[in-house]
Amino acid sequence: MDYSFIIYKFTLATVILIISLVVAMYATLIERKMAGFFQDRHGPNRAGKFGILQPLADGLKLFFKEEFMPQSADKFLYILGPSLTMLIALLTSAVIPWGSSIVIGGTEYSLQIADINIGILYVFAILSIGVYGIMIGGWASNNKYALIGAIRAASQMISYELAMGMAIITIVMMTGTLSLGEIVAQQHGFNWNVWYQPLGFFLFLVCAFAETNRAPFDLPECETELVGGYHTEYSSMKLGFYLFAEYINMFISAAMISSLYFGGYNFPFMDDLGLSHNALSLLGSLAFFVKITFFGFLFMWVRWTLPRFRYDQLMRLGWKTLIPLAIVNVIITGLVLMIKNHM
Repeated sequence: MDYSFIIYKFTLATVILIISLVVAMYATLIERKMAGFFQDRHGPNRAGKFGILQPLADGLKLFFKEEFMPQSADKFLYILGPSLTMLIALLTSAVIPWGSSIVIGGTEYSLQIADINIGILYVFAILSIGVYGIMIGGWASNNKYALIGAIRAASQMISYELAMGMAIITIVMMTGTLSLGEIVAQQHGFNWNVWYQPLGFFLFLVCAFAETNRAPFDLPECETELVGGYHTEYSSMKLGFYLFAEYINMFISAAMISSLYFGGYNFPFMDDLGLSHNALSLLGSLAFFVKITFFGFLFMWVRWTLPRFRYDQLMRLGWKTLIPLAIVNVIITGLVLMIKNHM
Protein backbone atom coordinates (compact mmCIF):
# COMPACT_ATOMS: atom_id res chain seq x y z
CA MET A 1 0.00 0.00 0.00
CA ASP A 2 1.29 3.47 -0.96
CA TYR A 3 1.09 5.35 2.34
CA SER A 4 2.57 8.52 0.81
CA PHE A 5 -0.46 8.76 -1.52
CA ILE A 6 -2.86 8.37 1.44
CA ILE A 7 -0.96 10.99 3.45
CA TYR A 8 -1.00 13.38 0.49
CA LYS A 9 -4.76 12.97 -0.06
CA PHE A 10 -5.46 13.43 3.66
CA THR A 11 -3.27 16.57 3.72
CA LEU A 12 -4.98 17.98 0.60
CA ALA A 13 -8.44 17.32 2.08
CA THR A 14 -7.39 19.04 5.32
CA VAL A 15 -6.03 22.06 3.46
CA ILE A 16 -9.25 22.39 1.39
CA LEU A 17 -11.32 22.09 4.59
CA ILE A 18 -9.32 24.84 6.30
CA ILE A 19 -9.51 27.07 3.19
CA SER A 20 -13.30 26.56 3.01
CA LEU A 21 -13.75 27.52 6.67
CA VAL A 22 -11.44 30.56 6.43
CA VAL A 23 -13.17 31.73 3.24
CA ALA A 24 -16.56 31.36 4.95
CA MET A 25 -15.29 33.38 7.94
CA TYR A 26 -13.85 36.27 5.97
CA ALA A 27 -16.59 36.29 3.32
CA THR A 28 -18.87 37.56 6.10
CA LEU A 29 -16.48 40.47 6.74
CA ILE A 30 -16.12 41.27 3.03
CA GLU A 31 -19.88 41.18 2.56
CA ARG A 32 -20.47 43.52 5.50
CA LYS A 33 -17.81 45.87 4.16
CA MET A 34 -19.46 45.83 0.73
CA ALA A 35 -22.88 46.43 2.29
CA GLY A 36 -21.43 49.44 4.07
CA PHE A 37 -19.98 50.76 0.81
CA PHE A 38 -23.28 50.33 -1.07
CA GLN A 39 -25.22 52.00 1.77
CA ASP A 40 -22.73 54.86 2.23
CA ARG A 41 -21.62 53.91 5.74
CA HIS A 42 -18.72 52.25 7.52
CA GLY A 43 -18.69 48.47 7.77
CA PRO A 44 -17.11 46.65 10.74
CA ASN A 45 -13.97 48.61 11.70
CA ARG A 46 -13.49 48.24 15.47
CA ALA A 47 -12.13 44.70 15.95
CA GLY A 48 -8.53 44.94 14.75
CA LYS A 49 -7.08 47.03 11.93
CA PHE A 50 -9.84 47.72 9.36
CA GLY A 51 -12.05 45.24 11.24
CA ILE A 52 -9.83 42.28 10.25
CA LEU A 53 -10.57 40.46 13.54
CA GLN A 54 -14.36 40.85 13.25
CA PRO A 55 -14.95 37.26 12.02
CA LEU A 56 -13.03 35.92 15.04
CA ALA A 57 -15.10 38.12 17.34
CA ASP A 58 -18.31 36.89 15.71
CA GLY A 59 -17.18 33.27 16.07
CA LEU A 60 -16.39 33.73 19.76
CA LYS A 61 -19.75 35.43 20.25
CA LEU A 62 -21.54 32.43 18.72
CA PHE A 63 -19.55 29.98 20.85
CA PHE A 64 -20.39 31.78 24.11
CA LYS A 65 -23.94 32.74 23.21
CA GLU A 66 -26.67 31.12 25.30
CA GLU A 67 -27.61 27.71 23.94
CA PHE A 68 -31.34 27.02 24.06
CA MET A 69 -33.68 24.47 22.57
CA PRO A 70 -37.46 24.88 22.29
CA GLN A 71 -39.21 22.64 24.79
CA SER A 72 -41.48 21.15 22.12
CA ALA A 73 -38.69 20.56 19.59
CA ASP A 74 -37.61 17.12 18.39
CA LYS A 75 -34.19 17.12 20.05
CA PHE A 76 -32.42 14.64 17.77
CA LEU A 77 -33.66 16.23 14.52
CA TYR A 78 -33.11 19.73 15.96
CA ILE A 79 -29.39 18.95 16.32
CA LEU A 80 -29.18 16.91 13.10
CA GLY A 81 -30.49 19.76 10.86
CA PRO A 82 -27.56 22.23 11.10
CA SER A 83 -25.01 19.39 11.41
CA LEU A 84 -26.22 17.80 8.16
CA THR A 85 -26.30 21.17 6.36
CA MET A 86 -22.69 21.90 7.35
CA LEU A 87 -21.50 18.38 6.42
CA ILE A 88 -23.14 18.49 2.98
CA ALA A 89 -21.64 21.93 2.28
CA LEU A 90 -18.13 20.60 2.95
CA LEU A 91 -18.51 17.30 1.04
CA THR A 92 -19.04 18.95 -2.35
CA SER A 93 -15.44 20.21 -2.49
CA ALA A 94 -14.08 16.64 -2.85
CA VAL A 95 -14.46 16.41 -6.65
CA ILE A 96 -13.45 19.96 -7.63
CA PRO A 97 -10.04 20.16 -9.39
CA TRP A 98 -8.21 22.94 -7.54
CA GLY A 99 -5.26 22.71 -9.93
CA SER A 100 -3.72 20.35 -12.46
CA SER A 101 -1.02 18.40 -10.60
CA ILE A 102 2.30 18.84 -8.83
CA VAL A 103 5.43 16.69 -9.01
CA ILE A 104 7.04 15.77 -5.67
CA GLY A 105 10.11 13.51 -5.66
CA GLY A 106 9.42 12.34 -9.20
CA THR A 107 5.82 11.36 -8.39
CA GLU A 108 2.89 13.29 -9.84
CA TYR A 109 0.05 14.16 -7.47
CA SER A 110 -3.31 15.54 -8.59
CA LEU A 111 -4.68 18.68 -6.91
CA GLN A 112 -8.10 17.03 -6.77
CA ILE A 113 -9.19 15.04 -3.74
CA ALA A 114 -11.24 12.49 -5.73
CA ASP A 115 -11.24 12.43 -9.54
CA ILE A 116 -14.23 10.13 -9.95
CA ASN A 117 -15.70 9.59 -13.42
CA ILE A 118 -19.19 10.65 -12.23
CA GLY A 119 -18.13 13.88 -10.52
CA ILE A 120 -21.16 15.84 -11.81
CA LEU A 121 -23.57 13.18 -10.52
CA TYR A 122 -21.77 13.19 -7.16
CA VAL A 123 -22.26 16.95 -6.80
CA PHE A 124 -25.95 16.70 -7.67
CA ALA A 125 -26.45 13.77 -5.29
CA ILE A 126 -24.86 15.73 -2.43
CA LEU A 127 -26.80 18.91 -3.26
CA SER A 128 -30.10 17.00 -3.32
CA ILE A 129 -29.40 15.73 0.20
CA GLY A 130 -28.61 19.29 1.35
CA VAL A 131 -32.28 20.26 1.31
CA TYR A 132 -32.90 17.75 4.12
CA GLY A 133 -30.73 19.74 6.54
CA ILE A 134 -32.90 22.83 6.07
CA MET A 135 -36.16 20.86 6.00
CA ILE A 136 -35.30 18.89 9.15
CA GLY A 137 -34.27 22.09 10.99
CA GLY A 138 -37.51 23.87 10.13
CA TRP A 139 -39.66 20.85 11.02
CA ALA A 140 -37.86 19.97 14.28
CA SER A 141 -38.13 23.55 15.62
CA ASN A 142 -41.94 23.15 15.94
CA ASN A 143 -42.34 26.77 14.86
CA LYS A 144 -44.76 27.83 12.13
CA TYR A 145 -42.40 30.49 10.69
CA ALA A 146 -39.52 27.97 10.61
CA LEU A 147 -41.73 25.35 8.95
CA ILE A 148 -42.90 27.77 6.24
CA GLY A 149 -39.26 28.75 5.59
CA ALA A 150 -38.28 25.06 5.33
CA ILE A 151 -41.13 24.33 2.88
CA ARG A 152 -40.11 27.34 0.80
CA ALA A 153 -36.48 26.16 0.77
CA ALA A 154 -37.43 22.63 -0.28
CA SER A 155 -39.71 23.71 -3.14
CA GLN A 156 -37.25 26.38 -4.28
CA MET A 157 -34.20 24.09 -4.31
CA ILE A 158 -36.04 21.23 -6.04
CA SER A 159 -37.48 23.59 -8.68
CA TYR A 160 -34.19 25.27 -9.56
CA GLU A 161 -32.22 22.00 -9.52
CA LEU A 162 -34.16 20.97 -12.64
CA ALA A 163 -33.00 23.97 -14.69
CA MET A 164 -29.49 23.66 -13.27
CA GLY A 165 -29.34 19.98 -14.20
CA MET A 166 -30.40 20.66 -17.79
CA ALA A 167 -27.83 23.46 -18.04
CA ILE A 168 -25.13 20.97 -17.04
CA ILE A 169 -26.49 18.33 -19.46
CA THR A 170 -25.37 20.56 -22.34
CA ILE A 171 -21.82 20.59 -20.92
CA VAL A 172 -21.90 16.78 -20.68
CA MET A 173 -23.18 16.57 -24.28
CA MET A 174 -20.30 18.75 -25.50
CA THR A 175 -17.49 17.13 -23.49
CA GLY A 176 -18.72 13.53 -23.44
CA THR A 177 -17.77 13.03 -19.79
CA LEU A 178 -19.16 13.41 -16.25
CA SER A 179 -15.70 13.87 -14.71
CA LEU A 180 -15.05 17.41 -13.52
CA GLY A 181 -11.32 16.87 -13.94
CA GLU A 182 -11.79 15.93 -17.61
CA ILE A 183 -14.23 18.81 -18.23
CA VAL A 184 -11.67 21.30 -16.91
CA ALA A 185 -8.80 19.65 -18.83
CA GLN A 186 -10.73 20.06 -22.12
CA GLN A 187 -10.87 23.84 -21.55
CA HIS A 188 -7.11 24.19 -21.90
CA GLY A 189 -5.84 27.72 -22.40
CA PHE A 190 -8.72 29.98 -23.43
CA ASN A 191 -11.00 27.28 -24.85
CA TRP A 192 -13.62 27.89 -22.15
CA ASN A 193 -17.13 26.42 -22.26
CA VAL A 194 -18.74 29.81 -21.68
CA TRP A 195 -18.00 30.73 -25.31
CA TYR A 196 -20.08 27.73 -26.48
CA GLN A 197 -22.72 27.77 -23.74
CA PRO A 198 -23.49 31.41 -22.81
CA LEU A 199 -27.17 30.61 -22.16
CA GLY A 200 -26.21 27.55 -20.10
CA PHE A 201 -23.88 29.71 -18.02
CA PHE A 202 -26.61 32.27 -17.38
CA LEU A 203 -29.08 29.53 -16.34
CA PHE A 204 -26.52 27.89 -14.05
CA LEU A 205 -25.63 31.24 -12.46
CA VAL A 206 -29.26 32.15 -11.70
CA CYS A 207 -29.94 28.67 -10.33
CA ALA A 208 -26.80 28.89 -8.16
CA PHE A 209 -28.23 32.04 -6.53
CA ALA A 210 -31.47 30.18 -5.84
CA GLU A 211 -29.74 27.01 -4.60
CA THR A 212 -27.67 28.94 -2.06
CA ASN A 213 -30.74 30.89 -0.85
CA ARG A 214 -29.00 34.17 -1.62
CA ALA A 215 -30.86 37.41 -2.37
CA PRO A 216 -32.88 38.03 -4.45
CA PHE A 217 -33.85 34.37 -3.83
CA ASP A 218 -33.63 34.39 -0.01
CA LEU A 219 -37.33 33.59 0.53
CA PRO A 220 -36.65 30.70 2.99
CA GLU A 221 -35.23 33.15 5.58
CA CYS A 222 -37.23 36.22 4.59
CA GLU A 223 -37.05 38.28 7.79
CA THR A 224 -39.85 40.67 6.77
CA GLU A 225 -42.32 37.76 6.61
CA LEU A 226 -40.85 34.83 8.55
CA VAL A 227 -38.74 36.43 11.35
CA GLY A 228 -35.71 34.32 10.37
CA GLY A 229 -37.20 31.46 8.40
CA TYR A 230 -36.00 27.91 8.95
CA HIS A 231 -33.38 28.93 11.58
CA THR A 232 -35.67 31.18 13.66
CA GLU A 233 -35.39 28.91 16.74
CA TYR A 234 -31.63 28.36 16.51
CA SER A 235 -28.89 30.07 18.51
CA SER A 236 -25.20 29.72 19.31
CA MET A 237 -23.15 27.43 17.03
CA LYS A 238 -26.20 25.61 15.64
CA LEU A 239 -27.18 28.94 14.05
CA GLY A 240 -23.51 29.42 13.18
CA PHE A 241 -23.52 26.14 11.22
CA TYR A 242 -26.43 27.33 9.07
CA LEU A 243 -24.77 30.71 8.44
CA PHE A 244 -21.38 29.10 7.75
CA ALA A 245 -22.91 26.57 5.37
CA GLU A 246 -24.43 29.39 3.28
CA TYR A 247 -21.02 30.98 2.70
CA ILE A 248 -19.32 27.62 2.05
CA ASN A 249 -22.05 26.81 -0.49
CA MET A 250 -21.42 30.20 -2.10
CA PHE A 251 -17.68 29.41 -2.29
CA ILE A 252 -18.32 25.96 -3.79
CA SER A 253 -20.88 27.36 -6.26
CA ALA A 254 -18.32 29.93 -7.45
CA ALA A 255 -15.78 27.09 -7.84
CA MET A 256 -18.29 25.00 -9.85
CA ILE A 257 -19.12 27.94 -12.16
CA SER A 258 -15.40 28.57 -12.70
CA SER A 259 -14.74 24.87 -13.38
CA LEU A 260 -17.66 24.21 -15.72
CA TYR A 261 -17.67 27.42 -17.77
CA PHE A 262 -14.48 29.44 -17.18
CA GLY A 263 -11.73 26.87 -17.53
CA GLY A 264 -11.03 26.17 -13.86
CA TYR A 265 -7.26 26.38 -13.42
CA ASN A 266 -6.71 27.13 -17.15
CA PHE A 267 -5.92 30.66 -18.27
CA PRO A 268 -4.97 32.38 -21.57
CA PHE A 269 -1.43 31.96 -22.96
CA MET A 270 -0.47 29.51 -20.21
CA ASP A 271 1.71 27.50 -22.62
CA ASP A 272 3.68 30.57 -23.73
CA LEU A 273 5.13 31.43 -20.30
CA GLY A 274 7.87 28.81 -20.36
CA LEU A 275 7.37 27.92 -16.67
CA SER A 276 8.11 24.59 -14.99
CA HIS A 277 5.25 22.15 -14.43
CA ASN A 278 4.91 22.94 -10.72
CA ALA A 279 5.12 26.71 -11.22
CA LEU A 280 2.49 26.57 -13.97
CA SER A 281 0.26 24.40 -11.78
CA LEU A 282 0.49 26.80 -8.82
CA LEU A 283 -0.17 29.77 -11.13
CA GLY A 284 -3.21 27.91 -12.49
CA SER A 285 -4.50 27.35 -8.94
CA LEU A 286 -4.04 31.07 -8.27
CA ALA A 287 -6.01 31.91 -11.46
CA PHE A 288 -8.74 29.53 -10.29
CA PHE A 289 -9.06 31.32 -6.95
CA VAL A 290 -9.14 34.69 -8.73
CA LYS A 291 -12.15 33.45 -10.73
CA ILE A 292 -13.80 32.16 -7.53
CA THR A 293 -13.19 35.55 -5.89
CA PHE A 294 -14.85 37.34 -8.80
CA PHE A 295 -17.98 35.18 -8.63
CA GLY A 296 -18.04 35.51 -4.84
CA PHE A 297 -18.00 39.28 -5.34
CA LEU A 298 -20.86 38.90 -7.86
CA PHE A 299 -22.93 36.96 -5.30
CA MET A 300 -22.49 39.80 -2.80
CA TRP A 301 -23.00 42.57 -5.34
CA VAL A 302 -26.34 41.14 -6.46
CA ARG A 303 -27.49 40.68 -2.86
CA TRP A 304 -27.08 44.36 -2.04
CA THR A 305 -28.39 45.60 -5.39
CA LEU A 306 -31.56 43.69 -6.35
CA PRO A 307 -34.77 43.55 -4.27
CA ARG A 308 -36.22 40.26 -3.09
CA PHE A 309 -38.75 38.48 -5.33
CA ARG A 310 -42.25 37.62 -4.19
CA TYR A 311 -42.62 33.87 -3.76
CA ASP A 312 -45.00 33.50 -6.72
CA GLN A 313 -42.49 35.43 -8.88
CA LEU A 314 -39.71 33.12 -7.71
CA MET A 315 -41.59 29.96 -8.68
CA ARG A 316 -42.82 31.45 -11.96
CA LEU A 317 -39.26 32.34 -12.93
CA GLY A 318 -38.09 28.80 -12.20
CA TRP A 319 -40.88 26.84 -13.88
CA LYS A 320 -42.07 29.13 -16.68
CA THR A 321 -38.82 30.84 -17.72
CA LEU A 322 -35.65 28.98 -16.71
CA ILE A 323 -36.81 25.41 -17.38
CA PRO A 324 -38.19 26.21 -20.90
CA LEU A 325 -34.96 28.09 -21.69
CA ALA A 326 -32.92 25.11 -20.44
CA ILE A 327 -34.93 22.73 -22.65
CA VAL A 328 -34.40 25.01 -25.67
CA ASN A 329 -30.67 25.13 -24.87
CA VAL A 330 -30.48 21.31 -24.77
CA ILE A 331 -32.30 21.05 -28.14
CA ILE A 332 -30.05 23.67 -29.79
CA THR A 333 -26.91 22.00 -28.43
CA GLY A 334 -28.10 18.61 -29.69
CA LEU A 335 -28.82 19.99 -33.16
CA VAL A 336 -25.44 21.74 -33.37
CA LEU A 337 -23.61 18.55 -32.30
CA MET A 338 -25.61 16.46 -34.79
CA ILE A 339 -24.82 18.84 -37.67
CA LYS A 340 -21.16 18.97 -36.62
CA ASN A 341 -20.87 15.17 -36.53
CA HIS A 342 -22.38 14.82 -40.02
CA MET A 343 -20.16 17.44 -41.67
